[in-house]
Amino acid sequence: MKNERATYVSELRATAMESKAWPFEEARKLLKRYANGAPEKGHVLFETGYGPSGLPHIGTFNEVLRTTMVRQAFEALSDIPTRLIAFSDDMDGLRKVPDNVPNKEMLAGHLGKPLTQIPDPFGKFESFAHHNNSILRDFLDRYGFEYEFLSATECYHSGRFDAALKLVLKHYDDIMGIMLPTLRKERQATYSPVLPISRKSGIVLQVPVTVVDADAGVVRFEDEGETVEQSILSGAAKLQWKVDWAMRWVALGVDYEMSGKDLIDSVTQSSKICRALGARPPEGFNYEMFLDEKGEKISKSKGNGLSMEQWLTYGPEESLAFYAYREPKKAKSLHMGVIPRAIDDYWQFRGNWKDQALKERLGNPVHHIHDGEVPEESLPVTFGLLLNLVGVMGEANKTQVWGYLANYVPDADPVKYPALDRLIGYALAYHRDFIAPTLKRRAPTASEAEALKDLDARLAGLPVDADAEAIQNEVYAVGKVESYGFESLRDWFKALYETLLGQEQGPRMGSFIALYGVENSRKLIAGALAAA
Repeated sequence: MKNERATYVSELRATAMESKAWPFEEARKLLKRYANGAPEKGHVLFETGYGPSGLPHIGTFNEVLRTTMVRQAFEALSDIPTRLIAFSDDMDGLRKVPDNVPNKEMLAGHLGKPLTQIPDPFGKFESFAHHNNSILRDFLDRYGFEYEFLSATECYHSGRFDAALKLVLKHYDDIMGIMLPTLRKERQATYSPVLPISRKSGIVLQVPVTVVDADAGVVRFEDEGETVEQSILSGAAKLQWKVDWAMRWVALGVDYEMSGKDLIDSVTQSSKICRALGARPPEGFNYEMFLDEKGEKISKSKGNGLSMEQWLTYGPEESLAFYAYREPKKAKSLHMGVIPRAIDDYWQFRGNWKDQALKERLGNPVHHIHDGEVPEESLPVTFGLLLNLVGVMGEANKTQVWGYLANYVPDADPVKYPALDRLIGYALAYHRDFIAPTLKRRAPTASEAEALKDLDARLAGLPVDADAEAIQNEVYAVGKVESYGFESLRDWFKALYETLLGQEQGPRMGSFIALYGVENSRKLIAGALAAA
């Protein structure tokens, strides 16, 4: 067994070194970074960042997921230990009140204060940051991520960042030389890498500072007309965010951090600052942003796009992971309409897994979703077909759906197909909330009615054990009859979808009729003909 395992690992690493799957491409950057073995700290550190000024959204989860995939790819290539930190920038000052929270007036009275010093508008936690951090951690835990949570407030106040903060003061002029050319003139006049926290108001101050004693961490600044000398150590200040990002890389020894395309310039400046502080910037990857249904960037403060909770109400975790994995450098819309396709695409790739060679497996999204341990359960019915079945059933429950599935799946049983059982629940919820309100069956035209009568007669003449393929052949045959006037089979199918299912698009009709049952399908046709 040991020899077999060693042979597999050797083959896996050799194949992964050539794989074009983006997690392996990223992992090879780190392999090159530490070509001579583990760094002095003994591990490779991955980091993801989160600003808890608004509720976490899928973009936040997406970054942890993708970083985890790179981490897993690196672990497949190397024996160097790894760690993943999920860092919350919860000492940031609240700049504006989010649109999607209660008690906005209360929050408005705390603008400028660190997020951990602002009451929770939901009234559940000791601060707004603690509330949002809890939501993020609950979800990451639910998904099963292996990570360590770090709070900026805890790192600053505990003194963990003190040594790096002193470095910032010692290289203050160098940092100003990097940042000032990137700012507008009016901003240059007030810019400071260091943001003292006022002892009077508790606000994170945006004021110029003068370094008094770098070794002691003391600076001078104006606060409400008074000249103040104050230490920036142990939570008495935080850093301007690009400087903060670089300082964090130095203090924690971060080796890898990805970020959105909108932060490319920020990565450039933070990397320069990191070098000025005497450290090497982490490897990175810039992904495209998720967009909402209107094509606008998803924003925590606006609350547009989908929340993680919303996706997981209508689709499983694997479908979300699949959607996040695909084409990370391409902007993608993120709205309710993408969930069914993501579910079916995930299962299609999962179904291909068992028959693929190792090279193809490493390029298959499910390898990265399941870290190479892809479950064996198959799915005998697509999610799209389930949605259509639920659509014609109307008010239904899981037990009733399983009853219909027996027409199509001889051994239909929720114990044997637990994943399918879960999908039935998602299909019922998705149909109830998003499809049912839009369904509107139209009456068939005279020629469509003749075609439906023909289809009904053909279905009546089929043997009891006719399978989906036999039924599909009869559907095709009707659509090809010239006298019915269909210019193409697509027009015939569209007529079936609109008159029988109440929608413009639909399933492969042979599969649907086999699933719903021939007699039930004939009743659908009879209902459509009655409306003609």
